[in-house]
Amino acid sequence: MEAYIDSFLEFLRSERRASPHTVNAYAVDLRQFAQYLQRSGRAEPHLWDASLWEGFIYYLRRRALSESSIARKLSAARAFLNYLYRRGILTEEPPDALETPRPHRALPETLTVNEVRRLLLQPPLDTPHGLRDRTMLETMYTTGMRVSELLGLRTGDLNLADALVHVQGKRGRERLLPLPETTVYWIQRYLSDARPKLMNPKRPCDALFLNDHGAPLSRIAFWSKIKAYALAAGITKNISPHTLRHSFAVHLLNGGADLRAVQELLGHSDIATTQIYTQVSLERLREVYRRTHPRG
Repeated sequence: MEAYIDSFLEFLRSERRASPHTVNAYAVDLRQFAQYLQRSGRAEPHLWDASLWEGFIYYLRRRALSESSIARKLSAARAFLNYLYRRGILTEEPPDALETPRPHRALPETLTVNEVRRLLLQPPLDTPHGLRDRTMLETMYTTGMRVSELLGLRTGDLNLADALVHVQGKRGRERLLPLPETTVYWIQRYLSDARPKLMNPKRPCDALFLNDHGAPLSRIAFWSKIKAYALAAGITKNISPHTLRHSFAVHLLNGGADLRAVQELLGHSDIATTQIYTQVSLERLREVYRRTHPRG
């Protein structure tokens, strides 16, 4: 089973061009699926009948997982079995899944415009790290790109003369994003004043954002910095690495941006994914109504 999982993960990397974060998430979910098969005596494919999913759901619920986590793990397992079938490893089509539990779709946490301003002011501009961090926060908030897209940027992806950045999105989908004048300023300043000091002459690297060793900055390192800056800014919300992306979308919609335009900027393949942000805008309007209207 382990070899099949490794083969599927390689398929995601090479053919589906999934991000390392996505591949790691699949790896965790599929190893839990393999553990379930082993413990339930279903390690052999001929034992994978229609009751497979019911048993797996029960197995996951006993671990007090949320419905969204269960739905994700079922989706990963189905994708894995379909991969084995298409490759001829399974001779019979995998059993149909039960209807996946519908996860409650929580509204994404966003920052107010004032909170974003406070956050952006936190990195110290007299150090290479601080200048890099300010540039990263500015770029993420003004473009709405994903954390994986931000960390995956190469110097060659920049076209500062035309104020554009080339982004490699999910599953190899590419898009060009406009860069506001302020963001171009911070990128230019980072490239001239900070990045050369972070580079390792012995190990050249074309990643745009570098760590102390001249290698690409990691997701965990960036996340820890966001948390520290948010704390310093007095922001008590439960933010995530994507909070600035969510804030970008909501602030655009609050300003009257077209939903389709926001979809393109975010790189969503399905507009239904973008529509969750309209709910955040609606909740904001409801809150304004409750606070200000006599009948609120």
